[in-house]
Amino acid sequence: MLERPRIAAKTNASLRRNPITALLGPRQCGKTTLARLVARQRPGTYFDLEHPLDAARLGNPLRALGSLRGLVTIDEIQRQPSLFELLRVLADRRPLPARFLILGSASPELLRQTSETLAGRVGFVDMGGFTLEETGTKSLDRLWYRGGFPRAYLAKSAAGCAGWREDFMRTFLERDIPQLGVSIPAAKLRRFWTMVAHYHGQTWNSSEIAASLGVAHTTARDYLDLLTGAFVIRQLPPWFENIGKRVVRAPKVYVRDSGLLHALLGVPDLRGLEAHPKLGASWEGFALEQVLSITGPRDAYFWATHSGAELDLVLLRKGKRWGFEFKCADAPKMTRSLHSALADLRLQRAWIVYPGQARYAVHDQVEALPVSGLPEVLGRIA
Repeated sequence: MLERPRIAAKTNASLRRNPITALLGPRQCGKTTLARLVARQRPGTYFDLEHPLDAARLGNPLRALGSLRGLVTIDEIQRQPSLFELLRVLADRRPLPARFLILGSASPELLRQTSETLAGRVGFVDMGGFTLEETGTKSLDRLWYRGGFPRAYLAKSAAGCAGWREDFMRTFLERDIPQLGVSIPAAKLRRFWTMVAHYHGQTWNSSEIAASLGVAHTTARDYLDLLTGAFVIRQLPPWFENIGKRVVRAPKVYVRDSGLLHALLGVPDLRGLEAHPKLGASWEGFALEQVLSITGPRDAYFWATHSGAELDLVLLRKGKRWGFEFKCADAPKMTRSLHSALADLRLQRAWIVYPGQARYAVHDQVEALPVSGLPEVLGRIA
């Protein structure tokens, strides 16, 4: 079992600040394991709503939860949404006898209920799969190709990894999505997900995908928002301001887990990835997730102009703008787009994140940075 100190620290910090902490992420990303590790440090009670006995214990929730002390953990809370109203009441008690850690497979409905019902009482901690910071630099190729879901990354064989990913996608589409109250045929949503994989790293075009799928462009947008809310797709918003240039205003879309991306694209192995036309886009999405696993998605954007200049990631931190370009190259160099971004966006500094090992300057304000160097750099600006 790999330790996950950064996400554990975020969870503990939120528990100290808030009466309720919501740990959200896709199924099978390790939320339950992390929550049990956090709970070991604090006396309390654990409920798993997928377990029939725990679900029965919460049949009378006020009686079950009202007298508890310490840390109360409720796993898979989306199975009993009526608990949100009660948690609001329990979180307002003074003095506060218990704090609550709620776990859920992220969904639009879950996020809406926690945001509206528990406003001012809840802290959110987003969780994904393993990161390179957790697995170590030597595991770069394995993590990039297999993705960060623990069972895929830790599988004993390539066949075991591929089988788990296929089973995960089937279960997600056939069981998890319907449990959210969404009635979309699994085959159609799988086709849509595959289309998004082919758009990975590109700006979203609802009309084009909708025409291919045979649905209205608003329906395609709904599908995209559904998979975004379930933490399997990321929409990166564009940065735009009045800088005298026509800029792109549609979001970029990514399959958040690189392993699922490769499964959807039918990439058989790492050698197949190296020859695949989506190699650069795959690296871009993988490196982007490594950055956002440290900084979080707040105030994170991409920038692109209709004349062709673009920057993969713009972070706003401490009143300054920082730029990131993701290149799958042996020795990346300064580009015309980076020159434009430095001037037009008034960047404090920028980095080209690549899969090599050497860190070197390519410009007065730009460095080539190995992906393993991200924690050090981001620790200074986040």
